[in-house]
Parts: sequence; C-alpha cells; structure tokens
Amino acid sequence: MLAKKKKLSKKDIKEDKLVTSFFQVQQFIEEHQKKLLIGVAAVVVIFVIAVIYTNKVEQDNLAATTQLSRIMDVYNSGSYQEAIDGRPGTNLVGLKSIVEEYGSSEQGQNAKIMLANAHYYLGDIEVAKEYFGSYSGKNPLFKGSALAGLAACKEAVGEFEDAADLYMDAANITTENPMNADYLLKAGLNLNKVNKFEEAKELFESIQEEYANSLAAGTAKKYLTASSN
Repeated sequence: MLAKKKKLSKKDIKEDKLVTSFFQVQQFIEEHQKKLLIGVAAVVVIFVIAVIYTNKVEQDNLAATTQLSRIMDVYNSGSYQEAIDGRPGTNLVGLKSIVEEYGSSEQGQNAKIMLANAHYYLGDIEVAKEYFGSYSGKNPLFKGSALAGLAACKEAVGEFEDAADLYMDAANITTENPMNADYLLKAGLNLNKVNKFEEAKELFESIQEEYANSLAAGTAKKYLTASSN
C-alpha cells in the first residue's frame, strides 16, 4: 500500500523554493560564467579608467594653477599679446597653451576667460567670442564673466539687444557676484540703444533698489533723471 503523500507546510514550500532558486542561479552562472567574468572585468576597467582620469584632472588643475600664477603679472600689466603667447625659453607659458593643454580642468577653463579677455582687449572680437562662448567651468563668477564677455562682443559689433539679454543672464547666475549691478547697468544701456526705454528704466530702478551703494546705482540715477526731463 502506498504511503499517504505528506502535505507540505508553508515552511517546506519556502525552503523548496529557495533550493530551486539556488540551483537556478547556480545553473545560470555555470552557463554564462564567461560573459559574467567579462562583465566584471569591464566594470573593473571602467573603475580604473575613472580613477586615472580623476587623478589626471587633479594634476592638470594643479599644473594650470602654477602656470596661471606665473603669467598673471604679464596679463595684469596689459601686455595681452605676451600673455597669450607667453615667453619662449622661460617658464612663462602663455594663456593659449595653458588652455590647449589643461582645458579640461577647472583652472584651464578659468584661463580660457583670461584668454578671451586678452583677445577682446586686442580687438580680436571673433576669437574672444569663441572662447567666451565655449567656457564650461563650474565657477559661477566665471560663468557670469563668460556671459558678460560674450555680451561685450555682441555690443562691439552692434548687436545691442542680444548684448542686453546676455548681460541680464550674467547678472542672474548668482546673487553673490559683486559685478551684478554693473551687468544690469550695461544691459539697460544697451536697451536704450534699441529704444527699449521702458525696459531700461525698470533695470535702472532695480539697480537703485537692490544695489543702492554701488557705483552703478549712481549712473542709473543719472539716466533716470535724464529720462524724466
């Protein structure tokens, strides 16, 4: 006589499922072992590459900082072409070379703003526009400088409305930028040039309200006074 079949409890069912799952996973690993190992190796390679890249960026940032500190006096003296080219045969590396060599680092991007400024002051507006427009650093103050520099390039070629928009964008990057009042003032002046007097007036009034102690507020007051006469 056949023995009566034992009824499985919930515990037995759970344990049976665990055993089944274990063997299913084991079978999957055995069947796909080669692919899995390749996948793990790929993750390791990506991790190693990420570490190497991070270290390189840090080294580039340090090197760019060192070279920027050396060329800063040349730039600040107004010798812009020399600041761009550097001094061959010395340790004074030019801004162009710094950007080309270390442009992926934060300090390399900061050097790009200086390089753009140097070209702007030399009258190379198109070159300056290219460098200002390609800034990709994280520093909010330099982001504002890049937009303001691009605005100045637009202003230089008579694109006053675009210049005004860019100056306003520059002022809206961060409230911590001490140049915001000047950016808004320049935006207002450019709006005046395209006869957008009411919009310019609003900007001049906001400068007086938000930046009452700035030099820009004094200039804005003069324009408001003149417009009311």
